[in-house]
Amino acid sequence: MKAEYDLSKLKARKNPYASKLKKPVTMRLSEDVVVYFKGMADEAGVPYQSLINLYLRDCLANRRQVQIAWPKAA
Repeated sequence: MKAEYDLSKLKARKNPYASKLKKPVTMRLSEDVVVYFKGMADEAGVPYQSLINLYLRDCLANRRQVQIAWPKAA
C-alpha cells in the first residue's frame, strides 16, 4: 500500500448487505425430496440447496400458504 493512503481517518460503517446474507440452518428432509431437488438442480446446473432456496423464496414472494388436510380420527 502506498504511504500517501491514510486509512486511519476513515469512519467505520455497517455492511449494507448484511441483512441479505444467507443464514445456515439444519433441516430434516425426506430422502425423496432431496433426490427430487438434486435431479432438478443437475438439470438446471445449480446447487440443490440454492434451488430449494429459490423455491422457498418464490413461495414467500407469492404468499403461498400450506394446506394440510390431516386424516380425521375414527
